[in-house]
Amino acid sequence: MSRMRIAIIAFLVVIGFVGYSAIYTVHERDQVLVLQFGKVVRVDDKPGLHFKIPFIQNDRYFDRRVLDLDVQPAELNTSDQKQTVVDTIARFRITNPLKFFQAARTVAGFEQQLGTIVNSTTRAVFAGVPLSELLTAKRANIMRDIANRVSAAVEPRYGVDLIDVRVKRLDLPPQNSERILERMESQRRQEATGIRANGERESARIKADADRDSRIIVAKAERRSQELRGEGEGKAQEIYNRAYGKNTGFFEFWISMNALRDSLASDNTRFIGPASGEFFKYFGNMNGTKSANARK
Repeated sequence: MSRMRIAIIAFLVVIGFVGYSAIYTVHERDQVLVLQFGKVVRVDDKPGLHFKIPFIQNDRYFDRRVLDLDVQPAELNTSDQKQTVVDTIARFRITNPLKFFQAARTVAGFEQQLGTIVNSTTRAVFAGVPLSELLTAKRANIMRDIANRVSAAVEPRYGVDLIDVRVKRLDLPPQNSERILERMESQRRQEATGIRANGERESARIKADADRDSRIIVAKAERRSQELRGEGEGKAQEIYNRAYGKNTGFFEFWISMNALRDSLASDNTRFIGPASGEFFKYFGNMNGTKSANARK
């Protein structure tokens, strides 16, 4: 290969490299700062292909989408001197890349500063509210106050739009948690003892009422049964009297047969002796007159 051809290839490579260094692409999600010797010369936020002076100018990309920051958890005290472990999250968007670059230089640098501002603001707000309010619906108003304070501190200086600041998790230190759990357990035991005592007292009352009602019902039933038995006996005696008045002989015969049936009902009943006396008056004579055996 001749020296001329080598020189041409080298020239083309250099031209290609220079041309590649002079081109950069801006995507829909990006906004680009063009720097010349460390100073910003322009801001490109329109998507497409853009050009710069190679080796003299360089580009710095910043995301225009919403970014999330998990703030390092911090131990904070409330107004009632309760220590808490707070884990917060912040969401922001870079709206002015020039101001952002001048104030923070990089996203990592800004996130570090934002985390410090969020924790210090949260500490100041928590110092004015008791722990009980952080565990109720008032917590939303408290977080709104924190977000407003952080927004006022970072937006004018860093050229960002602070979308939200939220407490992702609110815990107690392990030693405090154990004491609170013990206190809650003791309270639950006391409540259980009170509920059990009330239940036993209510059970005794219900049993006493049931026993009283039972005795009343049984007494009324016995009284009613005696009344019905008396009415039945009276009705039976009335029927006996009418029957006896209509046919005295048959009634005496029927009574005598019932007496014999009831007395000699069992299969192993034996009567030893003569069939005499009033009880056997119908044995010898179906008319009921005393037979010769009965008169003996």
